[in-house]
Amino acid sequence: MSRAFLYLLALGLWAAQAVAQPVSGLARFEAGQVSDIRGGVAVDLDLSQGVPWRLFTLDEPRRLVLDFREVDWTGADPEEMAQSDSVEALRMGPFQSGWSRMVVDLAEPLAISSASMRVDRDSGRAELRLALSPTSEEAFAEAAGATADPAWEGRSPTARRTAPRQPGDPVVIVLDPGHGGIDPGAERDGVNEADLMLTFAQELREVLLRAGNYRVALTRTEDVFVSLEARVARAHDAGADLFISLHADALAEGAAHGAAVYTLAEEASDAASAALAERHNRDDLLGGLDLSGSDDRVAQVLLDLARVDNTPRSQALAEHLVDGIRTALGHVHKDPMRQAGFSVLKSADIPSVLIELGFLSTARDLKNLQDPAWRAGMAAGIRDGIAAWELEDAALARLRRQ
Repeated sequence: MSRAFLYLLALGLWAAQAVAQPVSGLARFEAGQVSDIRGGVAVDLDLSQGVPWRLFTLDEPRRLVLDFREVDWTGADPEEMAQSDSVEALRMGPFQSGWSRMVVDLAEPLAISSASMRVDRDSGRAELRLALSPTSEEAFAEAAGATADPAWEGRSPTARRTAPRQPGDPVVIVLDPGHGGIDPGAERDGVNEADLMLTFAQELREVLLRAGNYRVALTRTEDVFVSLEARVARAHDAGADLFISLHADALAEGAAHGAAVYTLAEEASDAASAALAERHNRDDLLGGLDLSGSDDRVAQVLLDLARVDNTPRSQALAEHLVDGIRTALGHVHKDPMRQAGFSVLKSADIPSVLIELGFLSTARDLKNLQDPAWRAGMAAGIRDGIAAWELEDAALARLRRQ
């Protein structure tokens, strides 16, 4: 087989198998093995969903390369997976923003004799199956090399856009699970905000990816500290069209119940919102970084820019999210549209909101936040709110300043 044929085979088979399941974004590694079979070697990978992929071979040293957009390799054990004497080693992980790679170091020249990815129409899970057969060193060297393809090379899902988003382009959403690491956030009865928000962000990501034309990234994927500035920077690095920060507060006094959505403002909409913003904005002090000096000057410039175009878009997003959550769950906070000076919302060019999912200090909300069924409803409401905002935002795009 020629290099071009093998390359197109991989992309073509994915497209043919995934027509009924149009998913994209981050897939999870679930199982895999490289083993000897009659007449050669088999490479078997099970993924949580289908994603675009390609494969090719390289020489000096000999290796098989599989690229994906994109796979989370957590749980993969290269040594355990390599069960063939024809394989010297396996390596996998991210190699570029939005791209993942698996490399199979070959002990002998092997040619790709078959390749397919099958996606289950109901669950979305994918099975990638490759077969390699012995070949000569000369034939291996001749076939080695990645075929250049601008459509692949230029469309990393998290590449920063240099032009306005066009109709049909994926919506890039960055989810920001609040707190983490040295800052657990609000805590009640052995439960902390950082863990709850990371769990919910991962669940929401799956819901959004299955909805269709979305790319989704998280500002953190484990229990680590990420500064407020770094969270905003990661959204810019990802080329985000939307930024959604996720939190669950706890009140020292009084009682509150239900979700609320915050947008950025110099002046908080009420004293409670001002106090909440002050608590969340202390995250950077915990990390040893005091933003009280230069941050105010920079923030003022960003606020002036944001008022022109971005503030109305963020406010519209908040309104649609509140409607979506209310429809999905039947209730929201008594005052669900709020404003405060959250540092994490200070991006001037990305519509940004902060969702308080509930209050750990309220027994009903604490129970809900720990209930997978309730979280699924909340995720569905957020998904529906984003979809409604997307339609409205596209319709108004022609009226905005270019």
